[in-house]
Amino acid sequence: MMLHPGVLSLITGSLIVIVMMIYASVLGVKIFRKWNVNSSSAEQLSLERKTYLVSTIINYVFGFVILSVFLFIYTADDIHRLFMGAMCATGSLNANPVGWKVLYTKMVVFFMSAVWVAFNCIDQRSEDYPLTKTKYKMLLFIAPVAILDAYLQMKYFLGLKPNIITSCCGALFSEGGTGVASSLSSLPLKPMVIIFYGIIGMFLLNAFISLRFQNSISKYALAMLALIVFFVSIASIISFISLYVYELPTHHCPFDILHKDYYFIGYPIYITLFSGVFFGMITGILEPFKKRLSLNTIIERAQKKWTVLSILLILIFVVISSWHILFSSFTLKGY
Repeated sequence: MMLHPGVLSLITGSLIVIVMMIYASVLGVKIFRKWNVNSSSAEQLSLERKTYLVSTIINYVFGFVILSVFLFIYTADDIHRLFMGAMCATGSLNANPVGWKVLYTKMVVFFMSAVWVAFNCIDQRSEDYPLTKTKYKMLLFIAPVAILDAYLQMKYFLGLKPNIITSCCGALFSEGGTGVASSLSSLPLKPMVIIFYGIIGMFLLNAFISLRFQNSISKYALAMLALIVFFVSIASIISFISLYVYELPTHHCPFDILHKDYYFIGYPIYITLFSGVFFGMITGILEPFKKRLSLNTIIERAQKKWTVLSILLILIFVVISSWHILFSSFTLKGY
């Protein structure tokens, strides 16, 4: 189990993340206390050199953290054949319930890390580095979550036993059952279709308005709608999109769409959704920092680029998700 390439990569990467996060957090405390960009002291120069080096390293570390979400899902799906009763990642995660906590924690760390990378990118484009204290203060909040993620991940993999008989998606994502997964599977078809395309439409409309009129309200609205799009899309994938992919009226699993049998369609679906939502959210998150003169133009340019990326990614997500609904001979009449 532990010798699986995905498991080894995740554990090794997590250990590196922990070491770098602890070091960066210690430096962050020092920067928060002593950083003064107007000073030319030896200590300030030393902090600036360390900051630039650590920021570059943390960028790569967070790059791994962001990719580790998809690597974890792939690994959980790939090792399902080791457990009796498992058909996909659902079975692997059920083999040790800590796995679900790992998945949720990784999604949180994904967005937190991506936000930090965006802040660092903006900060390094400005001559006076106005976000240095802010981004290192953020590290102090991200570090405990990243360390918790690494701990839960280790606990999950060490707790997996090949002789465990586990339950798979048929039991978890079944209508009429108990729990969040069953509740999502039981959501009514027509209302969910209307809500899904309605929210996507509102998001895209607001994104175009945000590009046309540079005002704070549209940026904040875009960030809020992006977050709503994320949760509505996950619910929609489970409640009705997956049914059209599988062409089965009772199969709601959000992981089987990652399989070769379905042309790995799940990966572009999730990658475009996560990325599109992030680029939509970051436009609103950075909006308050435009009050600083040195950042106003830099952030405005970045917001335009991010908004365009968000529109394109969400459109690709909708096209891929809707392909089977529009062109499959499968229908859900009567459901």
